[in-house]
Amino acid sequence: MIIYFIIALGAAWLLQSIFGFLQIRHFNRTFAAYRRMGRVAVGRKTGLFRAGTVVLFVIDKRNKILKASKMQGVTVFSRIKPLKGFEGKYLLKIGQAELVRHDRLTRLAIEDALKTFDIITKGGDVPQKKTRLQKLMSFQIKKRGEL
Repeated sequence: MIIYFIIALGAAWLLQSIFGFLQIRHFNRTFAAYRRMGRVAVGRKTGLFRAGTVVLFVIDKRNKILKASKMQGVTVFSRIKPLKGFEGKYLLKIGQAELVRHDRLTRLAIEDALKTFDIITKGGDVPQKKTRLQKLMSFQIKKRGEL
């Protein structure tokens, strides 16, 4: 009986891996097509038990948004979809009036795209966010140091 459970678990893992690969391939192809159109500002907000969101803004040399898209979801079936209301606007002039029409995770991803774009245009490096494992490990090290 346990062997069937192990086989089912392995099959589920294999399917998840295949669908994850297909999702990443779709994202990479879309990103490459967007790069051919102009510069791309990317923002993301990840969630542990909720939908993660990635936003993409294709912009011209004057920072005018040519195309806006987002990918949001908790599964490997999430695909890039149009993000309405941003085309023709200037990236750096996006304000609360435009953000209020979107859900919280999309707003946070858009704010991340604006922040990242600002850092890059000023010649800086975007700091890497720590993974949950890195945060846990640094917490454990700090905890040991206090003892």
